[in-house]
Amino acid sequence: MDTRTTSLLALWAEGRTRFTNLLVNLTEADLPKKLAPGPNSIGFLVRHIGDVEMLFSKNVFGRKEVQVHAKTVIAQHDTGEWTDLATLKAYVQESAATLQRAIEATSDADWDTVIETKEFGKKTKAEALGRITTHTAYHAGRSRCW
Repeated sequence: MDTRTTSLLALWAEGRTRFTNLLVNLTEADLPKKLAPGPNSIGFLVRHIGDVEMLFSKNVFGRKEVQVHAKTVIAQHDTGEWTDLATLKAYVQESAATLQRAIEATSDADWDTVIETKEFGKKTKAEALGRITTHTAYHAGRSRCW
């Protein structure tokens, strides 16, 4: 793996610990909780983190083989269905592994490639990685009530 890729992978992995460290103590009873005045439950936020990681793997890093049905992004609000802890944990483990493989497959030179999405416009892949890292940490922080 290229040096820049190795460094960026380490940064992403460390940034994601804000989320993974919270998952350890998460219970099914926590999933419907909401941080007032926010409209989204912890279960929704966990699923949303996974959905966005999968979307990044596919749309930012070009992993066309990734199959994603980003339910939280499509619904744009909490539907109350995110209550199965084992399923949610399995999904975010899969999304992390998928994004990790996408990062690992990126060459040093490819980090400066500009991509464009409707969500955040034009960014280099390195900038986009910063965006997904902070997205995960932001939503984990919003869920601190668990």
